[in-house]
Parts: sequence; C-alpha cells; structure tokens
Amino acid sequence: MKYIFVTGGVVSSLGKGLAAASIGTLLEHRDLKVTIQKFDPYLNVDPGTMSPYQHGEVYVLNDGAETDLDLGHYERFTNCVLTRFNNLTSGQVFENVIKKERRGDYLGKTVQFIPHVTDEIKLRIHDLAKANPDVDVILTEIGGTVGDIEGHLFLEALRQFSLEVGRENVCFIHVTLLPLIRAAGEIKTKPTQQSVAKLREIGIQPDIIICRTEHELDEDNRRKIAMFCNVEQKNVVAFRDVKHTIYECPLDLRRDKIDRLVVDKLGISDSPAPALQHWEDFVDRLINPKHTVDIAVVGKYIELQDAYKSIYESLTIAGATHHTKVNIVRVDSEAIEEQGAENVIGEVDGILIPGGFGDRGIQGKIQAAHYARSMRIPYFGICLGMQVAVIEFARNACNLDGAHSTECDKGTPHPVICLQEEQKGVADMGATMRLGACESVLYSGTQAADLYAGADRINERHRHRYEFNPDYLDQLKEAGLVISSVSAEEGLVEMIELPEHPFYVGAQFHPEFQSKPNKPHPLFSGFVKAALDCKVGMPA
Repeated sequence: MKYIFVTGGVVSSLGKGLAAASIGTLLEHRDLKVTIQKFDPYLNVDPGTMSPYQHGEVYVLNDGAETDLDLGHYERFTNCVLTRFNNLTSGQVFENVIKKERRGDYLGKTVQFIPHVTDEIKLRIHDLAKANPDVDVILTEIGGTVGDIEGHLFLEALRQFSLEVGRENVCFIHVTLLPLIRAAGEIKTKPTQQSVAKLREIGIQPDIIICRTEHELDEDNRRKIAMFCNVEQKNVVAFRDVKHTIYECPLDLRRDKIDRLVVDKLGISDSPAPALQHWEDFVDRLINPKHTVDIAVVGKYIELQDAYKSIYESLTIAGATHHTKVNIVRVDSEAIEEQGAENVIGEVDGILIPGGFGDRGIQGKIQAAHYARSMRIPYFGICLGMQVAVIEFARNACNLDGAHSTECDKGTPHPVICLQEEQKGVADMGATMRLGACESVLYSGTQAADLYAGADRINERHRHRYEFNPDYLDQLKEAGLVISSVSAEEGLVEMIELPEHPFYVGAQFHPEFQSKPNKPHPLFSGFVKAALDCKVGMPA
C-alpha cells in the first residue's frame, strides 16, 4: 500500500481538502483505488457539538460518524465510501490513550506523548489500511498549519510512519501560499520557504509543493522555491484560483501533471494516464449552462458559506444535470420573521429549507414553507425543513392552532413533531442523535417513488433527535398530506409530499450527503427540474 500525506503552511483555508480530493480524483481516473482520511488537531472528539460559526457543516458518514466537511469533498470527488476510520481528532487520540491507561494496557509504563500518543495516531492509518485491503493509495490530510502546537504530534507521527513503511512508499505534499504584494507587483516565495523550513525542522522533507496562487507561477519563482525548499523544479506545482467552480480543481492540478509526479514518487507509474472526459463534460455543463433558476435557501446560518456546504454543492450538481445554473438566494429566516416571506424571499423558482437546531428563526422558516405551499413554489425541506413543512400544514391546513415541535415549544397543544422515544433520558449531546444510514420503505404511486426511479427501498443518512409524531398521522393524511416513505425497522415517517403541488417534498434524512458529480441525488435533481419547469417561459 502507498501513502500520501497532505500538510499545509502559511495560513489556513488554503484548500488542502480540495487538493487532496482532486488528487484522489486524478488517481482514480488512473484506475487506482484510493481512500482519503482527515486528521484534525482540535480537542473535540468530533465536530458534532460544534457551532456552524466555528466549524461549518457537520458531514455525516454512512456509519453515523460526524466528521469534518472536507470528508464531503472526498466523497463527492471520488468513489470513496468513508467510515469513522477516515476522520481522527486529537480528542479521539487522547480519549483512546487515557482509556488504555485506565485498563492497564500499557503494563505500568509511564504514558508519554512519544511513543504512546504518536502510536495511537499511526494506529489509525493501519486500521484504515486493514479495513480497506483492496485500496492502492491512502491519502491523509492533516488539518491546521505547520507550526501550530496542536498539530506537532500528528506530524511527528507521520515522520515515524514514513520510516516504518519505507520512504519509497510515502509521498509528502505540502500546500502553501504564494501571496501577491500588489504595491510591489511581486509574488513572494518567502512564506513558502519559511513554511517548508518549519516542516523540515520536524524531520519531514516534502516531495511535492503545491503553491496556492491567484496568478500563474512563472519559472523563476518555481526555480527559487525548488532551490530553497530542496525539491525538484518540476515538483513545484501551481494551484490557481479557479474561475467558476471547485470542480475545476482536478483539471487545474492536472496542468502541472501532479498525478504523474505522485505515481512516479510512489513507484506506480505503470498506471494509465487519466481519462477525464466525463469530468470535463460535467465542468463544461457547469460553466456553460443553457438555463438558470433562482433557489432561495432559508436558514439561520446563511451568512456562512460552509454552514450549508453540501446543500449548495448538491444544488450545483443537480443543476448541471439539467444544463442549468442554480443561483442561490441566501435568505435569513429571522429577516422573514420581521418583514414577511413575500417581502424577503420575493420571486424565486424554488425554496429549500435545510436542517438545523433550536428555535431561533423557526417562525421565519414556517412562514417560508407557507409561502411556498400557498404560492405553489417548488419546495424541498430537509430534516428540520421537513418538520417545518409538517408544522405549517398542521397549523394552516388542519387548523391545529399552536402546532409545533417540542424542541421549540415544550408546552405546545399539538406536538406534531416530538422527541424520539429512544432519545428520552439521553443526557450527553455528542454522538447521541439518530445518526448514519438507515433503510426506508418507499410507497409506490408517490412522487418520491417516481424520483427514485421506482425503487421500493432506499438508504439515506440521518442526523436528528426529533420525529413526526405518529399520533397526528391520520389527521394530517385526511387533510391531504401524503406519507411517501417510512423507516423499514421502526415505521418512522421519513418523507412527506403534497400531490396537488408542483413539487412539495420533505425528507427527514439528509440527501445532500450522497450527491456526486455526474450522479446527482434524485431528490435534488427532481427539485431543480421542478423549479426549471415552473420558471416563466418553461413548460409546466
């Protein structure tokens, strides 16, 4: 097995995750099987209890692991199906070490950072390798920036690991920033030099340097970086700011043949050159759409790009399928509470309400759902968005005054959304929700079944504590609400829809976690198509 380690320097948010995902894409197109993991140096056990303001969205895997959003890039850009082995935090490392010490696993030894903590980090790479014996290459991205004190142990573990498995089986890739000093009109290489010097102090010599830059990387700067950073000139790769979409990133890195550099370093250069025609066709549809639609995404973290990252990417991917550019109109649900849905949302082709927690902004979301239903605007509700649709329907179609979720109003006279039975009495917040993939039954004759091409069973990922209250099932169905899917095991309501509406669908699960380029999720694809069909000038 071969290993690629991706580190970052100078500043955060350079695009290490996109670089790792893009390299994974290129290697897969060379007929190599890859998997990608992320090491996060923060002390949280996982990001599940972190605010979106701190961390962006929480990405959920099939096995229920709550992970960093970069794992979403990994799964979207490659064919990987990731598990909890693919994400490791300092919190998990120290938790495991302390548990082993308490059990006596260390046989009375003094427990130290080296070797016990670094051994725990290396163990995760070995565990991933054992769980994926057919994989050719494991890519590991290390979060944070070289020089951060919290990341030092991870880098030391990788230094040790590279010696243990053989340096010929390891490729270190370092992502740095090439800033342009506009007053001087010069690109500066010194931050890259200093960052690599810091990495070499730890004992790691990068094999490839990826330079994040707004401009082309000229040969003089390429030569300077190579000389001062002790790498071959051809191994200094430009990672340019893409013009249109992140899905251009693999094509950009391919310009400097990074996949060839990697396979040469790892001794697997007999793999064929990547065939990227399908990927190029997908990017072309994104860049040169034939149509446009405006989709309002109504949330309470709307000012944060990363809070609904997978939602936005799923809309973009679905749009490409229909040769359509999706213009996302970000709507703050609290603004709706103050000004009304019609005034804030205005004329759009579709309304999507994503998942969320807590009562802040909830009334604005309920108003948005009512606006979509009454004005016959295509509506897609995800997790809380489905619950909001149920609450709105109960209030306005069933005349259940005060209907609500017990998450937001424990004293509601009509708790149409309530806490799951198994959640009652749960005290810990971390990793205690209904998490991961669950099988659901689709009812034939529904719009949902049609969208899933007639399937009768589906597997979708969940992340929630509250559910549709079955006590109100008959009453809501009599008023016209259709239940189109229930969980196979417990019979919990998974999807609702309104058949007399152009598109009014709610899903308790998170379909955004299973959209990929050239393979959009059917619910997102159907939603975008409905928005396009309802757009002025398009056939109904």
